[in-house]
Formats: sequence, structure tokens, C-alpha cells
Amino acid sequence: MDADGITAVPRTPRVVLGVSGGIAAYKAAEVLRGLTESGCDVTVVPTPAALNFVGAATWSALSGKPVSASVWDDVDRVPHVRLGQQAEVILVAPATADLMARAAHGMADDLLTSVLLTARCPVVLAPAMHTEMWEHPATRQNVALLRERGVIVLEPSVGRLTGADSGPGRLPEPSALVAAVHDVLRRDGARADLTGMRIVVSAGGTRESWDPVRFIGNVSSGRQGVELARTALSRGARVTLVAAHMDVDPPAGAEVVRVSSAEQMRVAMHDAMPGADIVVMAAAVADFRPSEVGSHKFKRSETGASLTVDLVQNPDILLELVHKRGSAGSPMIVGFAAETGDAAHSVLELAREKLVRKGCDLLVVNDVSDGRAFGQPDNEVVVIGQDGSSWHVPLSGKAAIADAIWDVALRLRS
Repeated sequence: MDADGITAVPRTPRVVLGVSGGIAAYKAAEVLRGLTESGCDVTVVPTPAALNFVGAATWSALSGKPVSASVWDDVDRVPHVRLGQQAEVILVAPATADLMARAAHGMADDLLTSVLLTARCPVVLAPAMHTEMWEHPATRQNVALLRERGVIVLEPSVGRLTGADSGPGRLPEPSALVAAVHDVLRRDGARADLTGMRIVVSAGGTRESWDPVRFIGNVSSGRQGVELARTALSRGARVTLVAAHMDVDPPAGAEVVRVSSAEQMRVAMHDAMPGADIVVMAAAVADFRPSEVGSHKFKRSETGASLTVDLVQNPDILLELVHKRGSAGSPMIVGFAAETGDAAHSVLELAREKLVRKGCDLLVVNDVSDGRAFGQPDNEVVVIGQDGSSWHVPLSGKAAIADAIWDVALRLRS
């Protein structure tokens, strides 16, 4: 596993890296390096406009292969067909508004759009453009059409653009795009079975302040929630990630809503739920918060040898979401339960009681005894349903657990 957490695969998957003509093309050089260093055989296909930003010599040096933007080079090898037929994943980063418009309408006026038209493998587009272009109705319609056809169109990041502008339209970080490619490769060409669905996932641990610098929190890393978001994206879904405090970065392509406290998460989840197909409460939400928040940092001289902090219960977000949905049956709601068991009850017995109380469709049960689950790269869970069904997921990486949860959710929906 490398520094970015990407495991090099033993085989050599064939990846086409398309680069279209936007200023973010310079970041594609880091994407190329990340893909090659993690074991991929990468062919770079720039558009003619992209070569105005980064020259062919750079792409050739980093990929170890000749680079062309024209269908008229090496005509005897029919590159526009061969590349599309042989690739296992095509990533276009950046994907400009122009590139997506041409791809959506089946145009093939350069090598990259010709490859996209012949491809039978998963295609991932990482848009990058000014906010006004991303939000234009023509771009939104093109994105919707591409997604309808099974193309994975990631949501752009929010941040600094060219000049002094800032907003949605920034290319996700190169390491996150490399991870997105490996998520698709891990599925080994499996169908993008969440295409067309909108999914909301909460992740991380909330913090409840009791003065301006201190808080009550927990040890959640947010890793499982992030893997749920990442794998859903690789399976074609549109994902909103409501992120509390996490030790890991959000995946490329998710719409990220940052929160801190349980109340902030409550508001964000209620706002994100309308129109969702599946809602997953994977965050570790504090059950209690201080009844009052001090206006200044408490000092030892003010508290004496001991300090008592009065706590009140936080709202039960999962229960509220179930009540808000009512009898409509949609969205499907998935909860998480971190249990340790006690002298009278097993972990599963406590979890089944919780499932009945909460009323969600599925409950993912973690046994967190002896430091398991939280902050660990691997986990073992049981997914239980309202009908008494259960699915055991043996000790696995959290990405594999996330895929298993989506498999169960899809089975239940069908």
C-alpha cells in the first residue's frame, strides 16, 4: 500500500487517461504518476486544446509511451478503436464542459472523443470548470444524459478556481482520482448498479463543545462512511457525504457537507434527505451534549479540584429520519449500531432491539469490544433487516464491507 492508501494490484490493468483543455490539466500529471506508481499501464490521450496547457513531451515522459491527440497518427493501428476496446477504465481529468457536451452527443472529432465512443469499459469523468459553466443548464443536462447512460460523472470539488474566483468546479485532488480509478478496477468490470440513484451518507464523529476550546467527542475516524460514499460513486450513484470530524479525506466526486455538532448534522441530514433513494447514518453521533456552552475557556482557578458538566440528550437523528419518511417506503434508511454487549445480552440481541426501536430498514452491527472497528482498516459486521434476516460480512477491508452493504440494500430494494 502506498502513501495515499492505494493498494498496488498484482496484474497490470490498462487505463486510458484522457486530458481535455482546461487549466486543471497540469494536475493530470500527478494523476498519471499516481496511476503508474500503483501498478497501472496508462495511455494518455489529450485533446488538441489540452496540449496548449501541458505538452506531449510531458505525457510521454511520465507514461513511457508516445502521445498523440490526432486520429491520423498510427492509422494502421486504428488507435481510436484499439484504445477503446482494450481499456479497462477510462478516466478523463479534467473533463471540460466542451468535452462533456461532445461526449454526450456522440461527437468524435478528435482521438479522445473517438475513444470514448468506442469504449465498452467503465468511463469516469472528473469535471473541472468555472462555477458558471458547471451550473449552466446545458452542462447540467449533458451531465444528466451521461449519467443516464452509465458514465460515472464525479461532482467537482469546491474551492479556488483560476484567478480570484472560488466555488464548485475545482478538479478533485489527484490522489482522490487515483483512488476512484482503483475503486472501479476493484469491481472488475461489474455493472454500475447504483446508476441513477442519489445516496446520502453521514460519516465521522460529532463534537459537542462545553467551552470555546474543549469538546466531548469520540474516536470515530469516518473511514467506513467514506468507503460507503466512495464505493457508491464507483457504482454510479450521486453521493452527498455529510461529514463530521474525520481522519480521512472525502472521496472524489461526492458533494460534501461539513458539520461539527450533532445538531448541525441533524439539520444537514434533514436537508439532504428529500429526493434521496438511500440514506445511511454511518456517523458516530454523540448521544449527549453539555446543557450550556461557556463563553470563555474555563480555568482551573474557576473550577477548583473538580468540575461537573451537566449533559442533556441530543436528538435521535436516525429515528427522526424514519419518522419523517413515514410510510412512504422511500428513501431506504440504513442505520449503524456500535455495540459491546453486556452481562445479560449479546451484541446481536441488543442490535435487534435497537432495530425495532429505530424502525430503519437495515442496521449494520459493529462489535466494538476491545478497540475493534473504530479507526481500524478492517472490520467484521452483521447486517440485519426488519424481517429477521441477517447477513454476516467476515473480517474484510472497509471498502469490501461497504460493497457488501450496498449489495444487501439493492437486494432488499428489488
